[in-house]
Amino acid sequence: MSEILIKNGKIFDGTGRPWYKADIYIKNNRIEKMGKCIEEKAENVIDAGGLAVAPGFWDLHTHDDWVIAMKNNADFLECRIRSGVTTLVGGNCGYSPHPATDEYLDDLIGYTAFLDPGIDYQWRELKGYFEHLEKQGIVCNYATYMGHGAIRMAIMGIGATTPANVEQLQKMRDYVAEEMQQGAFGMSTGLLYPPGQFTPTEELLELAKVVANYGGTYLSHLRNESELYFEALGEAMSIGQTANLRVQLHHQEAFGEKYFWKMKPALDLMREARDIRGVDVSFDFIPYVGANTTILAIFPTWAFAGGIPKLMERIRDPKQLRKMREDAETYVATWFPIEVYSHNLTKTCAVDSKNGYDNILILCCNVEKNRKLEGLTLADLGRMRNKHPFDAAAELALEEEGGAMLVYFGGTGQPELGWQKGTGEAKTSWFAEGKIEEIKHPFSTIESDAILGKAKQHPAAWGTTARTIGRFAREMGLITMEEAVKKLTFNAAGVLKVDDAGEIRKGNYADITIFNPKTIIDTATWKESAKVPEGIEYVIINGTVVLEKGNYHKNRLAGRVIKSTSYYQ
Repeated sequence: MSEILIKNGKIFDGTGRPWYKADIYIKNNRIEKMGKCIEEKAENVIDAGGLAVAPGFWDLHTHDDWVIAMKNNADFLECRIRSGVTTLVGGNCGYSPHPATDEYLDDLIGYTAFLDPGIDYQWRELKGYFEHLEKQGIVCNYATYMGHGAIRMAIMGIGATTPANVEQLQKMRDYVAEEMQQGAFGMSTGLLYPPGQFTPTEELLELAKVVANYGGTYLSHLRNESELYFEALGEAMSIGQTANLRVQLHHQEAFGEKYFWKMKPALDLMREARDIRGVDVSFDFIPYVGANTTILAIFPTWAFAGGIPKLMERIRDPKQLRKMREDAETYVATWFPIEVYSHNLTKTCAVDSKNGYDNILILCCNVEKNRKLEGLTLADLGRMRNKHPFDAAAELALEEEGGAMLVYFGGTGQPELGWQKGTGEAKTSWFAEGKIEEIKHPFSTIESDAILGKAKQHPAAWGTTARTIGRFAREMGLITMEEAVKKLTFNAAGVLKVDDAGEIRKGNYADITIFNPKTIIDTATWKESAKVPEGIEYVIINGTVVLEKGNYHKNRLAGRVIKSTSYYQ
């Protein structure tokens, strides 16, 4: 039995209501009592005078499924705890380490190599994965979706570029039903990447109908956020309307300077879908202008036919490499079926920008000899290797077997390369109207999308929560501090329909983050991404103090697996 009494704090309960003063009494893993001047004796009394007491923060969009499966997950997840995050949500962008089949396990391992620090795939389904987490212990709470990419790959492999046949589609339906029954909250898609980019809308709709039968959510990393942004939004919302299920749009942004203007109309389309068409749609976004993903995103769709080994063969062929570069620099995306690009990141963020290949940063390399390249841009790499930047990147992809991580600068709100100065994004100049609209939007949720398990991470891994509260709310006044907390807690829990978390309320799980409202701020930059945010004092997970005035108790594996109960209601 554990007891904690939090006294004298300002309660930001997560709902967006104005803060109020109260004490909180925690017994075991739940909030047992709230009120003024609680007198119960407790083993641990925290004086929160002058501090804000909030629900534990959620990160609604992570790729931590692989690191949380490691025995030393508390080491990998230190950035989450020090950011006040108590609950991670995985299975995003079509990626998940389940389901898996022996036939295509190598495809799944290769497909997710940039996420995987070395798990051994003792499981083949979600149930076994959950059992693994519960047996080893996890430092924070974890909930998940199933990845459409993993579902399709389990049946067809990564190299299949054609629509599923009747038998394959039925097997995928069966997998979706099984994952939902075992506790998944829905199905996510990564339509920028294989195998999602090869999947027609009709196939996605059939799987979404199964998700809907279990009360789940359809989530989408859209096919395109530039030339075809509106069409891609329409696809996702049409699936939601036809299948009659909730839609969550991943890391929304209009990508590329030419397309920043599309952000506000996109939000209007979402509002119209809710108010007129009756689609339950919401979205999350990253509070940074750089998107972190694999180096493989620079290559055209046709180059992936047959899987990653075939891609590497094509890169080694000078004729095919020239064709890849030509496509990367000139191809304007067209709608499905995708033959070249569903979303040409290279063109939209580099070629069409005055900053060129300086808009693509090498964040992290796996091969020791290439670590010296971290922090350079592809323009720098080209000059260093006396090659065209695209060819130099292709060479790096070969050396890294596709595992290098890049940052693509082009998210809504980037008028200049402030990141090159190290602190550029700490200033307000990078905000454009579209990003401000996202921050203010009533049903937006903020996420990090930072990839862990590597030597370096996107600064969002350390800075997202403190930036949301310290910059957006306190310094810039774009939203109130209560609204900032809501976006990190109540809104996120609401997406998953989790009723006993995300809010400070009697009977809820005792996941609590205590911060100083006057000093909380992000300190991580592109050059120094692993910097601890200021002002986060305590983190309590299921009634266990995991962070205490800067001291991280990483041996206290207090997290729980959160399983969807929609199927049983």
